[in-house]
Amino acid sequence: MPSGTQLSYSHGASATALLGETIGENLRRMAATFPDSEAVVDVPTGRRWTYRQFDADTDALARGLLAAGIEPRDRVGIWAPNCAEWVLLQYATARIGAILVNINPAYRSHELAYVLRHAGVRLLVSAESFRTSDYRAMIGEVRHGLDQLERVIYLGTPEWDGLLSDRNAATAASGGEAATAVGGGAGPDALRQREATLAFDDPINIQYTSGTTGFPKGATLSHHNILNNGFFIGDMCRYTELDRVCIPVPFYHCFGMVLGNLACTTHGACIVIPAPGFEPAATLRAAQDERCTSLYGVPTMFIAELALPDFADYDLTTLRTGIMAGSPCPVEVMKRVVSEMHMAEVTIAYGMTETSPVSTQTRPDDDTERRVSTVGRVHPHVEVKIVNPDSGLVLPRSEPGEMCTRGYSVMLGYWDEPEKTAEAIDAARWMHTGDLAVMDAAGYLNIVGRIKDMVIRGGENVYPREIEEFLYTHPAIEDVQVIGVPDEKYGEELCAWVKLRPGAELTAEQVRDYCSGKIAHYKIPRYVRLTTGFPMTVTGKVQKFKMRETSVTELGLEAASQTRTA
Repeated sequence: MPSGTQLSYSHGASATALLGETIGENLRRMAATFPDSEAVVDVPTGRRWTYRQFDADTDALARGLLAAGIEPRDRVGIWAPNCAEWVLLQYATARIGAILVNINPAYRSHELAYVLRHAGVRLLVSAESFRTSDYRAMIGEVRHGLDQLERVIYLGTPEWDGLLSDRNAATAASGGEAATAVGGGAGPDALRQREATLAFDDPINIQYTSGTTGFPKGATLSHHNILNNGFFIGDMCRYTELDRVCIPVPFYHCFGMVLGNLACTTHGACIVIPAPGFEPAATLRAAQDERCTSLYGVPTMFIAELALPDFADYDLTTLRTGIMAGSPCPVEVMKRVVSEMHMAEVTIAYGMTETSPVSTQTRPDDDTERRVSTVGRVHPHVEVKIVNPDSGLVLPRSEPGEMCTRGYSVMLGYWDEPEKTAEAIDAARWMHTGDLAVMDAAGYLNIVGRIKDMVIRGGENVYPREIEEFLYTHPAIEDVQVIGVPDEKYGEELCAWVKLRPGAELTAEQVRDYCSGKIAHYKIPRYVRLTTGFPMTVTGKVQKFKMRETSVTELGLEAASQTRTA
């Protein structure tokens, strides 16, 4: 390499120190600093919490969990759509050192059973149902054989109310009846004693991300990981106690619980929950009525909001910022968000669950072109480099290679999978993202593709191997390969190439019907192509890029493949 060549390496040097505290300590400090500022607004139920009230109710739930026998590092699962109870449980489990296991509300019985068994969930807190999902029925279907699952508590039942200890300690939320106690919990001394045993490097959260082995992997994150990532995300958005953040993205995902909840509470800002699941009209109505200053979403969400027939009737003039992330962000959509939604300081963030999640982000003072067409620069206290995937050597600027990330944000590892952890995190603690990226002379990054086959559909990470493994269980299917194809609405959609066994008959619709109710809806292939074979290399490896080219042509997706993204 010629001398003087600038390498694709960047370090987020920062004068702002990392937070050296647990999530519980940070919330208590913020509640003391901003006791009367609003912390949480649950729009569908009309309930509101100030920081003083939210801290007290978090304590009440934490004592209830102690009284229920939850020990440090016990796994507590949460299977519910967005609601105030989700947020309370997030902070209460952190306060007692339990590990919160996020479960995707779209999961079906097959996926639920795997996660509960793999994480060894001891207590599951669940909604009774959501949309077309009957959670009670699915839990009943899989509970037999889950020896470590001792108890299931459903939100809105007397048993849930009983978890909230000491009615006098939990301050009723204004504007509605907050969850309060009907049973006895552990006392304040017991909670203080538990908190004194916790360290900020303790594992506090498991988030499942689909794995290339066909099963999800549990990214295990510490207080230090996600508290600091939330804090610096909020700093990049210039949050203060005067900000109100509308969060339609799901809490089970890092986008909701870290970029959303933790970015807010580390700055005294307000969490605004517009609806249990994404609804474009409910989101804009909440942003308008609650005078929100920030709005989040994956590109699909912003596209749906801008497409509302009465979009122009909403008063969004209080908005100034927000975050678009989760999948590649179309440049034209970003421009409309800035000009039509008044989000002049909107930022793009890039990351992955395994890095807490954000590694790079645009800044409000970046010029317009960079804010709408790149994923920004490296985050504070984080390192990124672009390497040759074969040699591992750092590449010169402007050459594409694999993005790697190192720093406080890198996960502790995959839960109970040391070999998978070693495959992702090298000996120098670099997380290998599998994403192909380019770093320019000023340190701005663009994502240009992926080494791994992961598909990002509307912000949901989907690994084809997981779907392939499931489809292999169909008796008529001999072989199957799943790819991502471009889609104007979701960014990518799934396409399954299916090879049938000799003499077998199966239609595309029957393939989709087989998936329905067994895997999450977003994992069901939109396109199914019955084939007699796959394009192969001379060594017998499937050439998925050729499959993708063929599918784009056959399905007429050329226009979607030309969409510009950051």
